[in-house]
Amino acid sequence: MSSTAFVSMNSSVVAAGEGFVPPGIGEFNFDPYFSDGTLPWLTKPLVASVVAAIMVMAFFILGSRKRALVPGRFQFATESVYTFIRNGVARDVIGHGFEKYVPYLVTAFAFIAVNNLFGIIPGIQFPTLARFGFPLTLAICSWLIYLAIGIRRAGFFGYFKSVMFPPGLPVFIYPLLAPIELIQVLLIRPFSLALRLTANMFAGHILLLLFTLGGTYMLFNESILLKVLAPFALASAVGLTSFEAFIEVLQAYIFTLLSALYIAEAMSEEH
Repeated sequence: MSSTAFVSMNSSVVAAGEGFVPPGIGEFNFDPYFSDGTLPWLTKPLVASVVAAIMVMAFFILGSRKRALVPGRFQFATESVYTFIRNGVARDVIGHGFEKYVPYLVTAFAFIAVNNLFGIIPGIQFPTLARFGFPLTLAICSWLIYLAIGIRRAGFFGYFKSVMFPPGLPVFIYPLLAPIELIQVLLIRPFSLALRLTANMFAGHILLLLFTLGGTYMLFNESILLKVLAPFALASAVGLTSFEAFIEVLQAYIFTLLSALYIAEAMSEEH
């Protein structure tokens, strides 16, 4: 259900004299576009993710088609995003050999940022990555990349040996440390990457809905006190929208930065 529909529902609830209906987990469940069940997987989050992918491709393709010595605004925007991730993340974090991982990191950052920003765009008003499956897929991509790098560098057994038995530690530590390090590389890293992104988008979306719907409820309520307080709640929703935009871009950066850190670690000789 969109937040616009939810506002209308709460207005009707107020008119009927019922209490406030707070947003909940149901806000993250969407019915398929076709009610006959022919395409049960075709839902709003999936369509939004496809639109985001098309937007990212179009942004970089169009921005790099006619490169000029003195860039225009669109070319400057494209180059700024690329340079920010290339120099500020890939080069500074990974170091030598970073060039081959720039395309993935730039794409991941742009795709995550666009999907997150959908949460504050009228008409969409849902951050796609609040659904756990999308961040998990991205996290698995990063996981496969750094595993492949480590295995290619040291071999399958050599890589996991370096992970589980880092040199320089007392021998009696290894029986406890080895399984922890193995679980961290195989499970905790990809899961935490996905969970961090999902949790932030989930919480931000719920918070925005709460202030927007709460302010609307107070505005249409018969209580004079609630009507007086309603503008403050709605103003808070506007302020939170700006703050949420910052958080949405920041989370895209954090995901990209952590992916680069894991790649850098897999490329190193020792862990």
